[in-house]
Amino acid sequence: MKFRGMAAASSLFTLFLAVCFGGGCGYRIGTLGHPQVKSIAVATVTNETTSYNTAAQARNILCESIVADGTLKLTHFSTADCILYAKVKSISFSEVSWSKREKNENFVPNQWKVVIDMDYSVILPGQAQPLSSGSVQGSAQFTTGPDMEIGRLSGIRQALLAASKDIVIAITEGW
Repeated sequence: MKFRGMAAASSLFTLFLAVCFGGGCGYRIGTLGHPQVKSIAVATVTNETTSYNTAAQARNILCESIVADGTLKLTHFSTADCILYAKVKSISFSEVSWSKREKNENFVPNQWKVVIDMDYSVILPGQAQPLSSGSVQGSAQFTTGPDMEIGRLSGIRQALLAASKDIVIAITEGW
């Protein structure tokens, strides 16, 4: 009986020492965001390309990425600590793989790659100097089915998601 109590006390003391000495290794529990910035608003995204509806898609996906990250609270402009401005600079498509049609010898692309370049800046309300700014690139591969436009829109959304994740990481962990 005395041995069990001694073993339990010994293991508890070992656990206590591990917590005390392991706690100073530099790891931090919680988010890495700026301590004074708790909420963000997303302004209307500017689209400098000929791809239609990309600005609305980019804004929606940026909002989704901010909410999914959870570091900053997505809120209205009037109550936000900072405002995110974004601009879609370019969209380019390239063929990745080709397939042959059965009835003739024509080869057509069946898999594509889309690359989207975006600029962003985070502005504190009432200040001209950006708190954070930069450029990101998102890419995705997509296949074409019977409707090429549906495949292109899906690829654009995937590339915007990749770019918006990089923007959120740069905003929340860039301090």
